[in-house]
Amino acid sequence: MSAIKIKPAKLNGKIYAPPSKSMSHRALICAGLSSGESIVENVILSEDIKATMDSMKQLGAEIEVSGDGPYSTLCINGSKGNVSEAFINCRESGSTLRFLIPVGLMLADRCTFTGSGNLSKRPLDVFYEIFKRDSIDYKTNDGQLPLWAKGNLKGGTYEMTGGVSSQFVSGLLFALPLLRKDSTIKIKDNLESRGYVDLTINMLEKFGISVENQDYRELKINKECKYKNANYKVEGDYSQAAFFIVAREIGNDVDCLGLNVDSLQGDKEIVDIVRKYDSGMEQVTIDASQIPDLVPILTVLASLKDGVTTYITNAERLRIKESDRLKAISTELGKLGAIIEERKDGLIIKGKDVLDGGAVVDSWNDHRIAMSLAVAATRCREDIILTDCMAVNKSYPNFWEDYKMLGGEINEFNDRQ
Repeated sequence: MSAIKIKPAKLNGKIYAPPSKSMSHRALICAGLSSGESIVENVILSEDIKATMDSMKQLGAEIEVSGDGPYSTLCINGSKGNVSEAFINCRESGSTLRFLIPVGLMLADRCTFTGSGNLSKRPLDVFYEIFKRDSIDYKTNDGQLPLWAKGNLKGGTYEMTGGVSSQFVSGLLFALPLLRKDSTIKIKDNLESRGYVDLTINMLEKFGISVENQDYRELKINKECKYKNANYKVEGDYSQAAFFIVAREIGNDVDCLGLNVDSLQGDKEIVDIVRKYDSGMEQVTIDASQIPDLVPILTVLASLKDGVTTYITNAERLRIKESDRLKAISTELGKLGAIIEERKDGLIIKGKDVLDGGAVVDSWNDHRIAMSLAVAATRCREDIILTDCMAVNKSYPNFWEDYKMLGGEINEFNDRQ
């Protein structure tokens, strides 16, 4: 199905948060770089995770998938390197691309990186500067994918600004232990999305790699560090749970279970943001620099907080995600009657009690836009039609099944109905 009609039905029931996509990427890569066999449990095989899994196979890892139902167990034997040529299709996964460019250079003589959708437009200038520094041969399509590269990282000290995506930092952190040489990543100013770097450091430690973190200004890896096989069960995902947490906050009777209250996931901040609204404030400001993935569903929340004006700031990076998320969410919620002003680096939202609905909205081929609009539909006066609804496969392929299980009313739609 490509389009669905969603009725404004109330959601009721309990739902377990799907496993964290961020942690699954990281566990897959660390296990794929370790000697011996590792078991990674509780993995949802979304399109992004399949991209990382297939890419690690291209780089020499052996991966067997088992398990019935929506969640899988992966048995992973790490790569021994010495791959002559790797063709890495990252699909639409920015994490796969940015995590594995440095790793690919360490495991294969030559790598070709491709992708689809908006991925080819995602900037890679940070890596191009590193290629020049380390005399790595590379070719691109005018700076975009496909990328062809040959050569190895040299190690030592790498400098970058904190305003770049944390994925660049994580990519280097995965690759540098393979050098067996002391290396340092220097961050020139405040690191955005540092919570994602915390996740990388935490996962590296589970697989034997210790990173010395000097207040996010310097990240140091000792040459004695070596990847070791380990077993890991992926914890629940706060960025996906956010859709159900917001659904509850706007009037649905949903409990989201299976979350680690001590998690290092930056998107755990959704819990504190909801408390802000519950405190009776007339104005709420949300700094999106550390939690960019929450912005679409937070815009839904803000749109349905009657009498509250919300300012979402430091969100310009959302314009180069799977879609221009600031424009996408403001445009589509606007069709439903939300009051949103789009700014260069954020949004201003004036909350109301209920949305109108009665419109055709589009996901912009963006999983988080699709799921956010589904939550918004529960507080509309009239049905909505959502096109390109299967964008959810990128991160949460069982979303529509879970939505219906909670009482959501959806039907496949075609224009002959």
